[in-house]
Amino acid sequence: MASSGDARSSAAAAPPVVRVKDLWVRYGKLEAVRGISFDIPRGDVFGFIGPNGAGKSSTIRVLATLQNRFDGVAQVCGINVNDDPDHVRERIGFMPDFFGVYEDLTAREYLHFFAAAYRVPRQQRKTVVDDVLELTDLTHKIDSPVDALSRGMKQRLALARVLLHDPDLLLLDEPASGLDPRARIEVRELLKAMQEMGKTILISSHILHELAQLCTRIGIIEAGRLVAEG
Repeated sequence: MASSGDARSSAAAAPPVVRVKDLWVRYGKLEAVRGISFDIPRGDVFGFIGPNGAGKSSTIRVLATLQNRFDGVAQVCGINVNDDPDHVRERIGFMPDFFGVYEDLTAREYLHFFAAAYRVPRQQRKTVVDDVLELTDLTHKIDSPVDALSRGMKQRLALARVLLHDPDLLLLDEPASGLDPRARIEVRELLKAMQEMGKTILISSHILHELAQLCTRIGIIEAGRLVAEG
């Protein structure tokens, strides 16, 4: 039987869930991300802090396989994002700062649609959908039209969507943006629950105190450069 010391050593030896090394993202002459490097170990909640336009979303888009023109290294679970983007997408749940919802669907239909897109086996979909609705406290809204949900509930529905395929890494770009104070607290409590589930989370915000109680580590980015991390 392995000792607890062996288990700790094994965890320490495991590759980080996210590895970014000397990452540059350019849009024409604009350098949006300028040589940043950081790792996120498994189970960590990494707060990516910086003003609007600092390069947070560009970095997250690289990790989400949506920005394939960049220089440097970007890996998820040891996989280079440009080498095998399909495999990376199976390991991540990405929630952009502005997400689209199919407003003519109910919450149930919306989640079943994405469960099929994530290739969740048909016989498991009802259980999976019920589980993520319970986690996000939306069970009572299962047959409500998405269009009728408040913005806070739509954010929680989007979080339910990214959990459907049980990803290793959650990439959450400004998940509390535009929410009222109560909805912000609800989202924060939901993220704490995900952390307790052992999820590795990269969460961005331009407001430091929003993430202070949630993150295990932070990186502060400004004008495309990582000015502090730890």
